[in-house]
Amino acid sequence: MFEWYTVLIASLGVLFIGIAKAGFGGGLGMLTTPICVLAFGAGGKPPAFAVGTLLPLLCAGDAFSLYHYWGKWRKENLRYLLPGTVVGVLVGVQLIDRFSDRGVSMAIGVIAVTFVLFQLVREKIFAIEGAFAPNHRVGIPCGITTGITSTFAHGAGPVVSMFLIPQRMPKEIYMGTSVLVFAWVNWIKMPFFLGQGIITRETLLTGLYYFPLVPVGVWLGVWMNRKCSERWFLRVVYVLVFLAGLQLISGANLGSLLSGWIK
Repeated sequence: MFEWYTVLIASLGVLFIGIAKAGFGGGLGMLTTPICVLAFGAGGKPPAFAVGTLLPLLCAGDAFSLYHYWGKWRKENLRYLLPGTVVGVLVGVQLIDRFSDRGVSMAIGVIAVTFVLFQLVREKIFAIEGAFAPNHRVGIPCGITTGITSTFAHGAGPVVSMFLIPQRMPKEIYMGTSVLVFAWVNWIKMPFFLGQGIITRETLLTGLYYFPLVPVGVWLGVWMNRKCSERWFLRVVYVLVFLAGLQLISGANLGSLLSGWIK
């Protein structure tokens, strides 16, 4: 049985899936994997358990997002990104199987910290003249990196952003294209995760337990889009992602920390 803090924190992480898929807090989804690794780790589960539990929930969130943004995308980006993504996922599932639990936690932590640093400098990175025309020369390596980082931490957001943002799309088209790309990436991972035993009967049952929080998160995200300042919310998110990443890198035990704080 998981402790109460495992259920509480994992529930928060899953809720973030729905909020992010509703288009609020673009970086919020990046917090889901680190926080769930910490939560399930406090309950004695390895990082791969959190990664496997989250994938079907992410696919469910993608379905809600696809409905909302249907047809509002530039699907030619799939042609440039997906071939490399398949290769990246193949590499990622082989690597994740060879890493120790500590190594996987550190990799997820590094991806989380890198994400925050990327958000701090991305405006300067993309301050270029003209729009970028997508092509295979850039798309293949971006796709490979997308597949690897998505396999380890469902954390390919920065890589996909680096490919999409310079195209200077309208915001709604950019969001729809991101949704389309991640929906494909997540479904590509599914058979590999099943084959490698990352998704198991236990992870599926655990995911089913948390599933109702996904549509609740989508509804909450739509409401927050109308009522809340995304700028300040994202600042809090980036701090949380950074702290979660540092904790995964340092190897601190969340359960021990929370128990000690309560006592």
